[in-house]
Amino acid sequence: MYSITSTKKLHNGIEMPRFGLGVYKMDHSEEAFNAIKKALDTGYIAVDTAAFYKNEQQVGEGLRASGKKREDIFITSKVWNTDQGYDETLRAFEKTLKALNTDYLDLYLTHWPVLEKFRETYRAIERLYDEKLIKSTGVSNHEIHHLEKLFTSANIKPMVNQIELHPYLSQVELRNFCKTNGIVITAWSPLGRGKVLQDETIKAIGEKYGKSIAQTIIRWHLQSDHIVIPKSVTPNRIEENANVFDFELTAEDMATINELNRNERFGSHPDHFKF
Repeated sequence: MYSITSTKKLHNGIEMPRFGLGVYKMDHSEEAFNAIKKALDTGYIAVDTAAFYKNEQQVGEGLRASGKKREDIFITSKVWNTDQGYDETLRAFEKTLKALNTDYLDLYLTHWPVLEKFRETYRAIERLYDEKLIKSTGVSNHEIHHLEKLFTSANIKPMVNQIELHPYLSQVELRNFCKTNGIVITAWSPLGRGKVLQDETIKAIGEKYGKSIAQTIIRWHLQSDHIVIPKSVTPNRIEENANVFDFELTAEDMATINELNRNERFGSHPDHFKF
């Protein structure tokens, strides 16, 4: 049975929390700080940020205000598209560390696979790993063909691929490819940007357990072996999202949710992103 502090071992041996707080679009500094501190006070042990989110500073401040030890909280950040390339990524990482006011990251990702740059970006991430400035390497929004290109030049395969993933976009082929190659999947937009929260099928399943649609979806992610990072700035929602460790979906419930896939994206497709 999972708990809020459950972890999944990456292929380099690092234990990554299975559940954490996503902070995308938390660009109001006080709101972001309060949400991050609330999550950490609630028992979250992971925060997923990015340079593009413009709230890395608030993540660091929230961590310090919570009184938690740095080594007890798993922090992920990402290099943005305009900062990609080898030297550019190294410089961007320095800014990220300064904003977070920490001397290392637990995981650093290429945010999107910028054509002609994403392999050099990942090469810089590998250097940061070799220099022990990050504990794990990873990518985000990488399709199979991007990963295959990375494999031709990488010294070490990414440990994580963060992708849009929810019941309406289950990405089975990509997930299976990553599993075969020892790459852990993190789900961004795990609730489908709120669009899946109206689903009557998931609602009916949740009602059997006395759980909300959001809680049922988060539980589906956990039982599907995804790292899941739901976002919320609302204190009671932050608590609600974490209240998913006292029930378990049946195999039949899991299969029913799996069948809801319609290959529907609410974010950009990596092959058509306007970099």
